[in-house]
Amino acid sequence: MSSLAKVPVTVVTGFLGSGKTTLIQHLLANPNGKRLAVLVNEFGSEGVDGEILKSCADANCPEENIVELANGCICCTVADDFIPTMEKLLARPVRPDHILIETSGLALPKPLLKAFDWPQIRSRITVDGVIALADAEAVAAGRFAPDPDAVEAQRAADANLDHETPLSEVFEDQIACADIVLLTKADLAGAAGIEAARAAITAEMPRRVPMLPVTDGAIDARLILGLGAAAENDLAARPSHHDGEEEHEHDDFASVVIDLPEVADIDALVASVQRLAREQNVLRAKGYIAIAGKPMRLLLQAVGERVRHQFDKPWGAGLRQSKLVVIGEHGDIDEAAIRSGLGI
Repeated sequence: MSSLAKVPVTVVTGFLGSGKTTLIQHLLANPNGKRLAVLVNEFGSEGVDGEILKSCADANCPEENIVELANGCICCTVADDFIPTMEKLLARPVRPDHILIETSGLALPKPLLKAFDWPQIRSRITVDGVIALADAEAVAAGRFAPDPDAVEAQRAADANLDHETPLSEVFEDQIACADIVLLTKADLAGAAGIEAARAAITAEMPRRVPMLPVTDGAIDARLILGLGAAAENDLAARPSHHDGEEEHEHDDFASVVIDLPEVADIDALVASVQRLAREQNVLRAKGYIAIAGKPMRLLLQAVGERVRHQFDKPWGAGLRQSKLVVIGEHGDIDEAAIRSGLGI
C-alpha cells in the first residue's frame, strides 16, 4: 500500500563552483539510511555534474534515480521538464525517501519553489529545505561578482546607475531563499576567511539562518535533511530581486561547448583555462578531457582562475571525446576567442 506522506525534497543551490555536486556526492555515500533520488540541472546543453553523480550510484540511489535536465534553467522549464521528471521519480517501483535537486549555478531558487504548488505534485512532495552553498574563500574576497571594484566604480561614476550586477543578484537571491547556508571550501578560506564570508552573507540575509563551514562536502546528513521547512508555503519570507515578475530570463549568461582533441600537457591546459578566466571573463569551465596515453578520463572543473582536476574513471569502450563547457556573462563569451585560447 503506497504511503500518503509527502516525499521531502531538498533544493541545493549555490553560485557557480560552490561545491553543490561535491555535497551531493557525500550525501549519496552517507545517506543515513535513506533511499535517495537526485535531479541535477545544468546551464547549457551539455551536462557534466549528472555524469559525475551517476558514478556514485548504489543500492540506496540506483543510477535510474539520478536524472539530469540540461535543457536550460530548471525554473524556466517547469511544465516541459521539471513536473514530468518529478512525476517519473515518484512513480518508481520503490519510491525514494528523499529527493535532492541540484540547481544550476545560475538558477534563482524562488521560481522553482513556486513550481511545487502545481496540482500534479503538490499533494505528493514538499520542500524539506533549501540549502545554499557559498564558496567561503571567494565570498570573503568579494568574488561572487566578476569584478566588484569595477562595478562599484561604474556605479559611483553614474548617478543614474543604481542597479546591481546580474551575478550579485543571483547570489543574493540564492542566500535569501535558504534555510541553511553552507560555507564551503573552509580549508581554503581559513578561520579569518570563514568569519569574513559569514559577515558578508549576514549583511545580505533577510532573516537569520544557520551558517556552517564545510570542507569537501562532508556534513552529517541529519543536519541538512529532515528540516521540515515546507518552503513552498513560506515564500513571503524569501524575498527575491525578481519578485513581481512573471518569469525571468538568463540572457545575462551564455555557455558554449568546446570539443577538444587529446591533450598531451595537462599543465598547459590548466594555464590556458586560467588565461581565459582573466582575458575572456570566463566564470566557469568544466568537462571531461582525454589525455594522451592515459586510459582514465580527466575531470576538469574551474571557477575563475582556480582550476581543479583529477582522473575519475576509465573511458570505457566508447569514444574518447573531450568536451569542455564554458560559462560566462553574455557579452563576454566569444567562442572563437575561447577556441583560440585553448589552441584549437
